[in-house]
Amino acid sequence: MKKIFLVFIALCGFFANGQNSDRAKKMLDEVYSKITSYENIYIDFKYNLDNMAENISQETKGNVTLAKNKYVLNYLGSTRIYDGNKTYTIVPENEEVVIETTSNEDDAAITPSKMLTFYKKGYNYKWDIEQNVRGRKIQYIELKPQKANSEIKQILLGIDVQTKHIYNLIEIGKNGTKTTITVTSFKTNQPVPANLFKFDKEKYKKEGYYISEL
Repeated sequence: MKKIFLVFIALCGFFANGQNSDRAKKMLDEVYSKITSYENIYIDFKYNLDNMAENISQETKGNVTLAKNKYVLNYLGSTRIYDGNKTYTIVPENEEVVIETTSNEDDAAITPSKMLTFYKKGYNYKWDIEQNVRGRKIQYIELKPQKANSEIKQILLGIDVQTKHIYNLIEIGKNGTKTTITVTSFKTNQPVPANLFKFDKEKYKKEGYYISEL
């Protein structure tokens, strides 16, 4: 009788975890559907990096404009443009531009163009806690990489229950580093210049920038 009871408890736990995962996936699918419906998205964000063991605590701000798989990111005094084929990193302080040809298949990092949709592949989902943030209901979904050799231990994705927009992303590394990206402003379908995602190489040559291609 005891063995039957233990099997029953295990089955109940398995069923609950399955429902938990399905619930999380459903919300993520709703977020994905909402995000991909926009022509473009403009985000102001706050970036925090903490590692108590190394006594590291950093906070910076930035903004990014996304249009499908293209983006312009302003962060740490530099501008990064991705035109769907190449990435251009412009560093005014050093008067330098680095041009890289990007392969989406080889790039496993959470880049700006994937920041709002990266969770579609390579993760297991779990329904987590709900928090009230200044009157907004934020539901967290826990994501764990499916690859055992990933440097990421877990990711917590905070989703605004009402708008289905991402509020924040908390990434915890296996080395103890905690990275938090918090969205402070979220605008959609804004008028953007036609050449926003184009890099003007001649302009930077004339301004004396050193341009390197990798």
